[in-house]
Amino acid sequence: MALIPYDPFRELERFFDEWASRFHEVTFPEGLRIEEPRADVYEKDGKICAEIEMPGIDPKNIEVSIENNVLRVEGKKEEKKEEKKKGYYRKEIRAGYFKRLIALPEEVEAGKAQAKYENGVLIVEVPKKALQKPKSKKIEVKVKK
Repeated sequence: MALIPYDPFRELERFFDEWASRFHEVTFPEGLRIEEPRADVYEKDGKICAEIEMPGIDPKNIEVSIENNVLRVEGKKEEKKEEKKKGYYRKEIRAGYFKRLIALPEEVEAGKAQAKYENGVLIVEVPKKALQKPKSKKIEVKVKK
């Protein structure tokens, strides 16, 4: 059995990979929070598909657009009224604004994009632009006598 040499940088890289895979959150002094939800982007049946985690978000509060081959998903999560009579031990579920910009890997037909929300996941499908084959023309070679 071969020994694997210890590499402290491998552990550091693993730590940052795990950290980056979670929600990225920015909190401003006014208490406004901006979250960046996690997403998977892949190709399926000639379409670019993006699955974005958005549990507990009302689909009415989600805006989706594509401009310059960048998918933009944003909206807000509204906080439920806190009942003062409940004795909370921990209150982590908060309201906030979320936004995610995803550069699409290929040219797409933005006008044909479709989005659906199911089981806390927003699924956006956009057909890829058909590649135009370069036109070729046979050129006759003339022989000079």
